[in-house]
This record gives sequence, structure tokens and C-alpha cells, in this order.
Amino acid sequence: MCVLAIDTSNLVLSVAVVDDSRVLGEWTSNLNKNHSVTLMDGISVLLDELNVDPEALTGIVVAKGPGSYTGVRIGVATAKSMAWSLGIPVIGISSLEAVGMNALPFTGGIVPLFDARRGQVYTGLYRSKDCRTLEVQLNERIVLLTDWLDLLLSETGDEPLLFLGEDLHKHRDIIIETLGDKAIFATPALNHPRAAHLAWKGLQQLQAGNGIHAHDLVPEYLQLAEAEAKWIAKQEK
Repeated sequence: MCVLAIDTSNLVLSVAVVDDSRVLGEWTSNLNKNHSVTLMDGISVLLDELNVDPEALTGIVVAKGPGSYTGVRIGVATAKSMAWSLGIPVIGISSLEAVGMNALPFTGGIVPLFDARRGQVYTGLYRSKDCRTLEVQLNERIVLLTDWLDLLLSETGDEPLLFLGEDLHKHRDIIIETLGDKAIFATPALNHPRAAHLAWKGLQQLQAGNGIHAHDLVPEYLQLAEAEAKWIAKQEK
């Protein structure tokens, strides 16, 4: 199989191509640019450098959220369009899980985290299984950070927790204040999602026959966009 993976769900943009046993190529950018402008160019350049024709792709994998509403939409829309035009299946993978996979060698709890504003975060608790995949211990959610840290304390005891994510600098102080030495922070390079991890996870699902039609792929925001929430509230009055 030959799989293209796309992650535009947050500030970092990452694309990768893998086959059954290798990462053929990966391109990641952490520049503050509009993903809608740079994504297709990034895909085109990567495929050209690898001498891979789009028709040779057998599946598309995309980070389906949570994260930036605009970023998630761009990635999912691009994946759906490419999968539909090429007639190949698509797989959506959690954006939190994609970041968490950077910590596969870690033996404690793995806590990817994205800022969701107003003191809230998108997050979940994972554990590594055989350094190959992640298992969910506490489901992904949008939650007040203070409530989340209290829950982690009650669920994990003295076990160390590794926090990952580009937004950690916004919440580091309160995490340390609540968890103390129990909290471990990843190096900056591990805070970036890697499309190669997405591709590997998606490849396994495609090989198992779990790919879906492009029309069936939906983003996972974990909450309504602010404009949508206001519109619904207005209609209910």
C-alpha cells in the first residue's frame, strides 16, 4: 500500500507518504501561514520529490480533530476531495492521538493537550502498547484544565504523566502547581504532530479493511464552533 497522511488541525502542518514498511517522505512546517494556501503545494512537492503519482496512492489518512476549526476543516476537506477523486478509502485519526504517538516509548500516562480557550483544553489520557500504538485510558474531551488535573490525580496516583502539545507554555505553571514532580514535559520537538505517525496508524486500519468512503468522513471538534453555538442558542429563545 501507499498512503498519504495530512495534519492541518493546529499551527503545525505536516504531510507524509508511507508504504507497508517505510516512511518514504515527510514534510512538516511550523510557520504561521494559512494552511489552505500551503497544504496542496506541500503535498505536490512531496509527491514529486518521491516520484509518487497520486494515482499510485491507495489511501488517505487525515487528522480529524480536535483542534483549530479552520485547520481541521482544511485537512478533512482536502482528504475527502482527494480520496473521492482518486476513488480510494480515507481514514480519520484523532489529532490528540497523533501528538501522543510521539511518546510511544514512554511507560507512564501520556497526556496530549491543546488549548481550547477560556481555561479549557482538548485532551485525553493514553498509554503506550508495545511501543507501537496507543490505548485510551480516559476518553478525549474538552474540559476545564483545573478539573482535568484533579481527575488525573484521582485516576493515576503517583504515576508520572508526560504532557505534550504546542500550547503547553500557556498551561505549564498550573500543571506544575497541581501535579508537581508527577508532571513531565516533552522536549519541543515532541510537541509537534508528525504525519508519519498518522500514516502508520491509518495504514494499519486500511490493511484491516476499515477504510471508509470519502463522503462518510466527518471532523471531530468535540464542541460546536462559537458562531454555531450562538446561532443555536438564539433559535432556542
